Amino acid sequence: MSLFDFDRGICNGFAACGVDEAGRGPLAGPVYAAAVILSQNCEIKGLNDSKKLTAKKREELFLEITENAEDYAIASVTAKEIDEINILNAAMLAMRKAVGMLKSKPGLILVDGNFDPGFKAPAELIVKGDAKSACIAAASVLAKVSRDRYMLKLHEEYPAYRFDKHKGYGTKLHYDALNAHGPCPEHRESFLKKWRAAG
Repeated sequence: MSLFDFDRGICNGFAACGVDEAGRGPLAGPVYAAAVILSQNCEIKGLNDSKKLTAKKREELFLEITENAEDYAIASVTAKEIDEINILNAAMLAMRKAVGMLKSKPGLILVDGNFDPGFKAPAELIVKGDAKSACIAAASVLAKVSRDRYMLKLHEEYPAYRFDKHKGYGTKLHYDALNAHGPCPEHRESFLKKWRAAG
């Protein structure tokens, strides 16, 4: 069964809205979410969980998705907001914001994972949905590419942290930069407790 066949099977003939997020794990930067509605006759070759694709392929798919999707929206929640409401709530908020930005109202929302963001429309929670559903996979790509682009811009503002290399994740390179320079305003303080305790 293809990703598109899955969507057609679960949505009984009407276009599904897929929702996914990117950036729950990093120590810095916002969390992003995207919502994508693909028409029934729209098939985008190569769609898959964004984590299984190369950066180049994700960029190619980003262009194809944004050009061919029936509707899409991308939203984010800042590092400061993540510290205030915690990362799970921030990811759910980003998803709700993305769906709220759509021009059309979805009849059914397919959500990657097993947490209900609290949409006003009916929602179906699908574990590993980005590997099962075309519209969730498309949302995964839009969220991931959008966040990566943001982190590349952040690298220009804070080059010492090498956000261009690790995109904010807790790599050795990132921790070395934290040890040398301390956190910047884009770091999530709630994610740095262990690092501070170790220091």
